[in-house]
Amino acid sequence: MVYSSSQAQAFAASAAQSDALGELQADQLRLLHDSQWLKMLAPQALGGHELPLPDVVRLEEAVAQADGSCGWVVTLCAGAAWFTGFLPPELGQTILATPSVCLAGSGAPTGFAELDGEGWRLKGQWRHASGSQLATHFTFNAQLRQAGQALLDAQGRARHCAFVVPASQVVVDADSWHSVGLRASTSRSFSVHNVWVPTAQAFVIDAAHATATGPLYRFPFEALAFVTLAANVLGMARHFMALAQPLSARPLPHLGGPSPVVQGLWQSCDRSLHRLRADFYAQLDSVWSATVQGGANGTHTQQLVDTARALAHHARECVDALYPCCGLHAADPRTEINRVWRDLHTATQHAIWLR
Repeated sequence: MVYSSSQAQAFAASAAQSDALGELQADQLRLLHDSQWLKMLAPQALGGHELPLPDVVRLEEAVAQADGSCGWVVTLCAGAAWFTGFLPPELGQTILATPSVCLAGSGAPTGFAELDGEGWRLKGQWRHASGSQLATHFTFNAQLRQAGQALLDAQGRARHCAFVVPASQVVVDADSWHSVGLRASTSRSFSVHNVWVPTAQAFVIDAAHATATGPLYRFPFEALAFVTLAANVLGMARHFMALAQPLSARPLPHLGGPSPVVQGLWQSCDRSLHRLRADFYAQLDSVWSATVQGGANGTHTQQLVDTARALAHHARECVDALYPCCGLHAADPRTEINRVWRDLHTATQHAIWLR
């Protein structure tokens, strides 16, 4: 599954319009579906592509570098399709066979699932389902109940479980995404009202409960989330750096030429971000190789998570250090560099960075 310069240009060509209108444009949607990237983490046996995770992460960085909203939708929706590796195979195959399939959703357990016969009755509201514009299915976590009382685990904690439902059973709040950036990601709220589902539509996101056998489904969910979202922040930061370079080299009237301090700052940020990026991918490749061979060391996996977190944090620091050097052009919401700045600062507000 190759990512080409023509695809990058197609995403970028409509980025300003999609940002202004608050949703992805027809040519961007067509490219997302034609590329089948939204199924790249889904099991091959069920109709997905089951790509090696390092390939997926590099592709997501590249898409985010072309356009933040497109990268965010690809990442979050492909990540939701990864969940089909934890569903009963027949259900997963049916979902992935849906024309223009796209899974969106939310990880917060803000809804409830009441035990009802051989299934669950669902209700609740969830926020920030990126890709809701094109979703055919939604996934979400819900707190488990029986007769109105919370079901508890062996440690006395409230239990929750993940569910998947078709979009026809979901109500999307079209006026619920007003972020300064990633405007076209349509990360809208949605709700489910008294919907009964069979137990097959409930699943646990854990390697011990995977129904697919490939290494992708043995890779820890937390680490997968960190590396894919860090790649998005990295892609947006590299886009910003590229746009900031000529601005940092522009002649300043009071100096009679470019500022050596500003140019030095850009070079320092570029070197440090390049170094962290190389370390990030070296660790990802190593942990993935160990996973393929049978199981990654928990310490190495945690180091990868820490590196992903540090990479995203440093990417934002570099952008914020250079932003004042780019003049009022960077503060104009109509400019490309401002859109990239807004997208990155929205992506870094994701709750994952608080863990």
